[in-house]
Amino acid sequence: MTIENTSDQRIREILASQRDFFHTGATLPVKFRKEQLNKFYAAMEQYQSQLAEALWTDLHKSFQEAYLTEIGLVKGEIKEHLNHVKRWARRKRRCTPLTLFPSSSYIVSEPLGQTLIVSPWNYPVQLLLNPLVGAISAGCTAILKPSPYVPHVSMIIGDMIKETFPEHYVAVVQGDREVNQSLFACRFDMIFFTGSPALGRRVMAAAAEYLTPVVLELGGKSPCIIDDTANIKIAARRIAWGKSLNAGQTCIAPDYILIHEDVKEAFVREFAASIKELHGEDIKQSEYYVRMVNDKAFERVKSYLQDGDIVYGGRTDATERFIEPTLLDNVHPSSSVMTEEIFGPIFPMITIYKKDGAFKEQVATFVNEREKPLAFYWFGNERDAWDVIRRTSSGGGCINDTIMHIANGNLPFGGVGNSGMGHYHGKLSFDVFTHQRSIVKAPTWIDLPFRYMPYKFFSLIKRML
Repeated sequence: MTIENTSDQRIREILASQRDFFHTGATLPVKFRKEQLNKFYAAMEQYQSQLAEALWTDLHKSFQEAYLTEIGLVKGEIKEHLNHVKRWARRKRRCTPLTLFPSSSYIVSEPLGQTLIVSPWNYPVQLLLNPLVGAISAGCTAILKPSPYVPHVSMIIGDMIKETFPEHYVAVVQGDREVNQSLFACRFDMIFFTGSPALGRRVMAAAAEYLTPVVLELGGKSPCIIDDTANIKIAARRIAWGKSLNAGQTCIAPDYILIHEDVKEAFVREFAASIKELHGEDIKQSEYYVRMVNDKAFERVKSYLQDGDIVYGGRTDATERFIEPTLLDNVHPSSSVMTEEIFGPIFPMITIYKKDGAFKEQVATFVNEREKPLAFYWFGNERDAWDVIRRTSSGGGCINDTIMHIANGNLPFGGVGNSGMGHYHGKLSFDVFTHQRSIVKAPTWIDLPFRYMPYKFFSLIKRML
């Protein structure tokens, strides 16, 4: 299936219609927002089977994984906003200092306006529609741009949105990077982009033309640390799950391993056992194991196999875009597999030797010499984990687990530095599409003279400040 590009003229027509609609004020009432969220939820219910089928067609993603990592997360986010948007959107009173007496102070949450949401192909439902929940909840309009690399999913989402919302409120535009360039050349009130750091830089450069605020959910190389204090059996199982989920095509997938020399052999053995436990004797036959999204991705990820010694896995099949979860040993820190985001099931290991110094110090140094990652995973003693977390930086992470911090809607999700900027999920999804407007209300029944020239009460006011 080939996705047809939406023309530049059509994009500008949609943008103009959304601008006009937003300025009518129709999106401002909370009642309207809740009505749209309810429509959105009903559409997710109606299209659930079609979305799951499209995810299987494009990515070989099972219904269970499609629901748990995509459809269910969007439905849960909608319910969270339905339950709380009235409170979130309410005008909030704040304390007023004595110097402003007798005024009162407020924060008004107002929608940013016209928004653009651009998503990648790896979680094409969740990463496009979860931000949309926040845009609707905040009272914005939205243009959605799904990825052309998952054409069946993108077409189903286009059909669903068209049936659910008028295009002057929410619309989908389709196409390749030429369409992205057309979109980024337009003026929006906010751009929400999920993708690679390289593309994130282009988005930010384009947004600078209009000083458009951006949320960049990017990626990077998320380290997975295995200390000699780790429960190796549990660590191997949770790491094998996190790396094989979506075949490693997850922005917060553990990217590389820093492992204590004393537990490396045991980890390799338990990792192999865990893959078989999760996917059966032959993972290629597993209905729960995803394929590379396209031939280009397959060839890129496969090329990393030459950057080290294969100690587990290594099988590939170009006809199915299948790459087996693979552990690589004896990799050089400057090799491609250690300098590029893998976005696949290849797992390089760097051994930390006791003779080179304390484990924690080596780990912190190695991580800090590189760009700040989107996630950080530690397996071992909790006290040591907090110590290393204090010395390093990442968007988020887990102690003795992988991936699961994204499942808690009460936690902010986002990157730092090269891995992104801005956070969302739960109330933060509302906040990120909202401007917090400061208002001071001054009465007219009294007009205190202290602020007026020639500042007769300056010495008194100076002591109050």
